[in-house]
Amino acid sequence: MQTETNTTRVAVISIIVENPERVSDINDILHTAAPHIIGRMGIPYREKNISIISVVVDAALNDINNISGRLGRLSGVTVKTAYAKQ
Repeated sequence: MQTETNTTRVAVISIIVENPERVSDINDILHTAAPHIIGRMGIPYREKNISIISVVVDAALNDINNISGRLGRLSGVTVKTAYAKQ
């Protein structure tokens, strides 16, 4: 991903995976975003048969929106993004 500006934002992309078959697709998307990823945490919640993934990124707003949008279009995946104020 290429940015048009040097201004970046810090954000947390929260992902809830209800369809485990999408994990490979999620990992592919996150792999392409690797230069922007500060950290990632995944938690399997076996009692509910879901997984929760938090990804912290530092990237241009367009790149964050692109990552979130691609993830959100996957069936069985819910995505919400929270941005730092600065």
